[in-house]
Order: sequence, then structure tokens, then C-alpha cells
Amino acid sequence: MSKSKAQENYIDWVRDAHAMEKQAETMLTKMADRLEHYPLLQRRIKEHIVETQGQQKLVQDVLDRLDTSHSVIKDVAAKATAMGQSLSGMFVSDVVVKGGISGYVFEHFEIACYSALIVAAEAVGDLQGAQTFKTIKIQEEQMAKWLEENLPAVTKRYLALLENPDVDASR
Repeated sequence: MSKSKAQENYIDWVRDAHAMEKQAETMLTKMADRLEHYPLLQRRIKEHIVETQGQQKLVQDVLDRLDTSHSVIKDVAAKATAMGQSLSGMFVSDVVVKGGISGYVFEHFEIACYSALIVAAEAVGDLQGAQTFKTIKIQEEQMAKWLEENLPAVTKRYLALLENPDVDASR
């Protein structure tokens, strides 16, 4: 039996979500490794890495149930993109603040993606997938809210550390 165009798009979008979570894990891990002077931010990012790994598994479970697999090409491309983004951050002194801003933007990108996936899952009758994506979306919303609430304090800390010549404020 052939799949409808809606089903084909839905499966492709689920694969995209898997690649997106791989990218998120790579970006978060690289950022967490650099945050020695920002323990609260580092702890929350490490918590979100665990959530992200769980999200990857949840998305993979949807793919398995749909009798399809994640796209290795998309996963590799996403990881390469994330690696390039993290490497480019090594050359700017305000990587902590810019990383926080980028993280906030990326969380909202994920929220938008999961919002669309929820609708697509419901449209093709995958109510279990829709529930999975609702669960993931809540986690992304919580992380975005945390970043929104804490980015001002991170920025202030960064600016204060800049005044100390013995401290690398970007770490």
C-alpha cells in the first residue's frame, strides 16, 4: 500500500526532528564543556542534554513504530552543522552570551517544529506520535523559559567577569 503525500511528509519531518535533536545534543555538549564560570547555566544545559537524549529516543521510537529509520545523512549533516557552530564560537570572546541567545532561538525553532509535527501526526492518524511530540514540546518550552529568565543574569556575570583580567569570561 502506498503512502499518501501527507504521510510521506510526516515521516520526513519526523526524520528531520531526529536530526534536529542530534544537532541540539552536539551544540549543548560543546557549550556545557566551556562554562566553568557559569555553574547554574552549565547545570541546566547538562540537564537538557539528558532531556535531548531522551527526546532522540522518543523520536526514534516513533520512526520505529512507523517502520522507517532516521536519516543517517540528515543526522550527519546536523551534527556537522552543530560542530561548525560550536567551532565558530571558539573565536569570539562573548561566546557565553551569544551561545545563550542562540540556545534561546534554537529552543523556539524546536517548539515550532514540534507544533507542526503534532498537527501532522494528528492529520495522518498517529495519535501516539502526537502525544510524544506534545511531551517533547513541553520540555523545549521549559528550556526556552529557563533561558529567557536566566540570560540576563548570565549576561551580567559575563560583563562582571570581563573586568577581571585574571579570568577568562568566556569560560
